[in-house]
Amino acid sequence: MSRCRVLVLYSGRVQGVGFRYTVKQVAAGYEVAGTVRNLPDGRVELVAEGARDELEAFRQGIRDAGLDGFIRSEDARWAEARSELRGFEIVR
Repeated sequence: MSRCRVLVLYSGRVQGVGFRYTVKQVAAGYEVAGTVRNLPDGRVELVAEGARDELEAFRQGIRDAGLDGFIRSEDARWAEARSELRGFEIVR
């Protein structure tokens, strides 16, 4: 199964509500590697790699973890995996 990479930009009330911490906790339940970080403009950036169906399930898992109410929009961009990510971490 081919791996791919997704970059997701979340906007809404996504900073100061435990968003990054929750995303990291959710990631532990999926076979994905990546990073999540706050952006200066108030959005949160998620970069993750894995099988596409696993990444889709991970994105849904993020919403199902109680974050759906904080997300106004979710802009996802797909690309080929670069295989440079290990584990899942919050970037400060």
